Amino acid sequence: MTGLRGEGIRVTGPSGRVVIDGFGTHAAPGRVLALTGPSGSGKTTVLRALLGCLPPEMRLAAGSVRWRGNPLPAGRAGRRWRLTQVGWLAQDPASTLDPWRPVLDQVTEALADRTGAAARDEAAALLERLDLAPALQARTPGRLSGGQAQRAALARALAGDPPLLVLDEPTSSLDPECAQLVADAVRERRGDLALTTVLVTHDRRLVAELADDVTELAPVPPRAASNGHKKIAAGLPVLTVRGLRVDHPAGGSPLLAATDLTLRAGEMVALLGPSGSGKSTLLHTLAGLRPLAAGTLTLSAAGAAGPLPPRASERSRAQLRRIQFVGQNPRDELNPAHRAVTAVARPLRTLAGLRHAPARVEALGLLAALGLDTDHARRRPGRLSGGQRQRVAVARAVAPGAAVLLADEITSALDAATASELLELLDRLRADGLAVLLATHDPDVAARADRILRMSAGALHEQGSNTIRRRTNRARRSHP
Repeated sequence: MTGLRGEGIRVTGPSGRVVIDGFGTHAAPGRVLALTGPSGSGKTTVLRALLGCLPPEMRLAAGSVRWRGNPLPAGRAGRRWRLTQVGWLAQDPASTLDPWRPVLDQVTEALADRTGAAARDEAAALLERLDLAPALQARTPGRLSGGQAQRAALARALAGDPPLLVLDEPTSSLDPECAQLVADAVRERRGDLALTTVLVTHDRRLVAELADDVTELAPVPPRAASNGHKKIAAGLPVLTVRGLRVDHPAGGSPLLAATDLTLRAGEMVALLGPSGSGKSTLLHTLAGLRPLAAGTLTLSAAGAAGPLPPRASERSRAQLRRIQFVGQNPRDELNPAHRAVTAVARPLRTLAGLRHAPARVEALGLLAALGLDTDHARRRPGRLSGGQRQRVAVARAVAPGAAVLLADEITSALDAATASELLELLDRLRADGLAVLLATHDPDVAARADRILRMSAGALHEQGSNTIRRRTNRARRSHP
């Protein structure tokens, strides 16, 4: 058995534009192939070409793909092959899950060769292996955290030990403990000549730990040299939270216990904690996207000072302009019909009052600062990579002049160099007074924060950041 082999692959997009040219790789049985490259280098496009499921606007113009020595089937036969032979975790895993059905049912369904109680027991055991307890298995994806939904989608991909397992950024929004569970699940397949695994990632640690073979689509940019944390003097409080509590819809323990929080102008506060601890719940609540049971919010930004209504729909235009949110999954936040430049220019017009032409110029400048040129600016979200969509979402949030940025894993889909560019842009905005509350699992990102808060079972605790900085600096010295 020869596994999965692609040779001379050329992919063209609209108007015949060449997207991938002359690409070749081989995923051998019993081994893990890692496809790496910076954000936007075409990793997901290559993956879809290898699986025979390019989007309608793209086509395989040249080259061949073979599975176990045979040409990859097309059309209905190709869909049947993917259904029976491939376990696939897409880059936006939550979008592959049915939002209305419990995740246990969906993993059970993936065990096509099992039936009844045996299939359900096997699905439950697989979910528990990925640290999803029975209470979580009974939930629909919308009632899980981003990391929990990602693990549920991974369980569905792993179900039944598919001959070909394809994982697209499988650890992008996971804490280190959960990421290790993913690594363990992949490692168990190594050495079995009936199983082939393809891993798409920009996580160099994961590549070093798991990959037997590596194919780079483009040179991976080296991690930008750091001159240390850019200390920016914190100013006056800009967002004050007192006694914030969020109840669970089903009752029982609250999702967020009584929480106090103060964000000061110019500071970046890192929000750490395991998947499901309440980080996203806190950010959604501050953004006015989730109802609170108790507590008060006060915004002290210029032009928008005073009590902050708990619901976004009740906030004034000035308040909406000054407190902005970027979520984990930009595919859900960006209008699929709007080009990137339109998405960024719109809040400049509706919230900041700019006319069409100046708004477009400023939007293009913001996108360029994040490494997205004019060609990318003209694209709609479906023609951008996950990392590019994330940068568009960040640009849209900061564009109208935010005083507070609530950011949920905004670097998780970015390679190290691109993440550094984004954080440096935030540093420049922080020097002008922007306050950033950033949920992250990345210790390198947390090391740049002025303060660290840790979520644990819905409770918020202050934690000094010096420990993380010392650990990160020590690791850099020992791994030049």
